[in-house]
Amino acid sequence: MSFAKVSVIGAGGWGSALAQLLSSRGVPVTIWAHEPAQADEINSSHTNKKFLPGVTLNPSVRATSSMEEAAKADLFVMVPPSKFLPEVARQLGRAGVTAGVPLVCCTKGLEHQSGRLMTQVLAEIFPANPVAALSGPNHAEEVARGTPAAAVVAADDHELAARIRDFFNTGNFRAYSVDDVTGVELGGALKNIYAIAAGISDGLGLGDNAKAALVTRSLAEMVRLGTRLGGQRDTFHGLSGLGDLIVTCFSQHSRNRGVGERLGHGEKWADIEKSMVMVAEGVPTARAAQAEARKHGVDTPLLDTVYAVLFENLSPRDGLLRLLARDTKSEKEGIA
Repeated sequence: MSFAKVSVIGAGGWGSALAQLLSSRGVPVTIWAHEPAQADEINSSHTNKKFLPGVTLNPSVRATSSMEEAAKADLFVMVPPSKFLPEVARQLGRAGVTAGVPLVCCTKGLEHQSGRLMTQVLAEIFPANPVAALSGPNHAEEVARGTPAAAVVAADDHELAARIRDFFNTGNFRAYSVDDVTGVELGGALKNIYAIAAGISDGLGLGDNAKAALVTRSLAEMVRLGTRLGGQRDTFHGLSGLGDLIVTCFSQHSRNRGVGERLGHGEKWADIEKSMVMVAEGVPTARAAQAEARKHGVDTPLLDTVYAVLFENLSPRDGLLRLLARDTKSEKEGIA
């Protein structure tokens, strides 16, 4: 059984790309945009130049700035930045969501103060609605243009995960399903931190050998922290873990890698932030994840270094030297 009407909550690049993807199903797709002018642009010119430049959206994709209008759907695709997701979700709840209608969380991050998963935030706000997560190595620019890509849908309910998986399977976009919601969400959130580290490596001009070693050790650290927080080890070696880590660390589309590269060139985060149109989720996630790592006693030298560069004025070069000066150990030591 498919879904007859879809609302994408969030008109950023990823939200617009997912609306484009699902419109190929031939079902009505509505994007909720915070700014009325953005909704008007999507409806009149079928573009979203600020967040998804160079892409013409299908005419069947409609936009609205009315949450009451967006609330009339039988599938919600949630894509606000993590900072705004709780309040946007509460707005949607106040607009009136039918009990039992599923929500698919496509936001990659942790709640800034509590460290909670985005699906946990949604489940609290919508106790009468099932919640799933979609994640994977997906840059909006490529998905919107229909190039081949894959993702994973996670839900505690196997039937719900399969139903959403099949709905997202559209031509060049291939979806899989798992029951490890925690692992899928943590992979999608944590990889952004390590993409900042990879960008710092690029900015410092450290070369391919160093970057390959960095990404490999990032995966080990992601597994160590992610399993301690409740994710399944195998999930971190799948699309939402290793797959997303690879694309985010190496792609020129990656905002988080780009932030790291600018840090490596000597810019400060406060100055970089002022110049950005879209959110680099790895920055707030670094703060939340570092607090979780300390709370659970997990050794996270790469995360700690990114955190210190972002928030404690550690220079990237000194951060590199600090990492290289660590005691040597067996490669398998400390891996969950």
